[in-house]
Amino acid sequence: MVTGNTRMKPLEVCILAAGLGTRMKSDRPKALQSLAGRPLLAHQLDEIARLQPTRVHAVIGQGADMIRDAFSDNDAIHWVLQEERLGTGHAMMQALPHVSDNANVLVILGDVPLISVETMQRLVQSEADLTVLSVLLEDPSGYGRIVREESGQVLRIVEQRDADDREQAIKEINTGLMFTSATRMSGWLSRLNRDNDQNEYLLTDLVGLANDDQQSVEALLADNPLEVTGINSRQQLAAVERDLQERIASDLMSQGVQLADPERIDVRGELKVGRDVFIDVGCVFEGRCQIEDGVSIGPYCVIRDSLIGQETVIKSHTVLDGATVSSECSVGPYARLRPEARLEAGAAIGNFVEVKKSVVGAGSKASHLAYLGDSTIGEGVNIGAGTITCNYDGVNKHQTHIGDGVFVGSNTSLVAPVSVEDGANIGAGSVITTDVPSQSLAIGRGRQRNIEGWATRKKKG
Repeated sequence: MVTGNTRMKPLEVCILAAGLGTRMKSDRPKALQSLAGRPLLAHQLDEIARLQPTRVHAVIGQGADMIRDAFSDNDAIHWVLQEERLGTGHAMMQALPHVSDNANVLVILGDVPLISVETMQRLVQSEADLTVLSVLLEDPSGYGRIVREESGQVLRIVEQRDADDREQAIKEINTGLMFTSATRMSGWLSRLNRDNDQNEYLLTDLVGLANDDQQSVEALLADNPLEVTGINSRQQLAAVERDLQERIASDLMSQGVQLADPERIDVRGELKVGRDVFIDVGCVFEGRCQIEDGVSIGPYCVIRDSLIGQETVIKSHTVLDGATVSSECSVGPYARLRPEARLEAGAAIGNFVEVKKSVVGAGSKASHLAYLGDSTIGEGVNIGAGTITCNYDGVNKHQTHIGDGVFVGSNTSLVAPVSVEDGANIGAGSVITTDVPSQSLAIGRGRQRNIEGWATRKKKG
């Protein structure tokens, strides 16, 4: 709801997201271009949801099916198709018939992904008949200028190509966001025309129409230029990405994270952190990740949709993907934990070890060169170098069970389904195809045979 001193109306949000992103040279619509690992539109929708509007309308055009598919799990969006792209005013003409007559309308351009809920709240609390959001830029080149009279009333928005020398010197520019009532919006839209160089219906012309009607027009200044930066090219996308990552890095440090270099971290999703966390250079976090107190992460790690428990050390060049790592574990360097890998407290996974859909028990270790897939490994187990669980027979995946206190010698192949019971030992170089009883020694390899003098005879021949 929008509340003011004298009114209370439902709030509906209209996102104008039919832009093609032509300058991006992409087959994907602009709304689906990736920023910090998520579509531009996803960033906006998250903040808009915090505003708690009555309804959200998103105007889309070419690539509409791709956009709807990308947000198929969000049933709060009402999609509006703009078949012809005849300007921002035309886009609102498509959306407004779906807006309640008694509602207030907040209009947001789809290429400003970092707009904050705080700024939107300032807009929707305005008592002016029409409110636009502006920002001050040291270099306003290419943007429409906000032209005010001495009282502060906004008289018009002038595009740079139409601005005279005095107007071009203005540093307050239009961001494309505006707020008004559906009733006023309807009246102004009905009077728009395409008498301009672009031959388009332009929302900026609403300012002039409001003045013609002697309505109050206010421009609110955005506090942070970053949140209203529009994205129309790969260069602008990259610049906003870096600005956003710097903001994320600053927020992480304020939560107690030590970053080796704040300019060399990428967070592409949601990262929750504890206290006294250390993150070295070049690390990438994707999806939803949680890092608990005292964790140390070495350089150039990629961590996706994973939980890392207290006091765990993740060494350099390690990949975690859908993994759960308990407290006081050691992982890496050059290790890979794939989806549904779980390490219990104090487990150690070393260099060039891959774990997939497996549980590694407390205090167990696989120090180097091993593959552990579809397996359950007990506590205090030692997995020798070169060990693999042969979990796939070409058709189905099978389970390997290794009990507590098992010692698996180097270069062992465990052919699933197979079970190695508590306290058993497996000799190096073995191929294990049947279950190994508790406290026994299993050796599955050919007997060594030495042929004396063979090398000498070979040379004479």
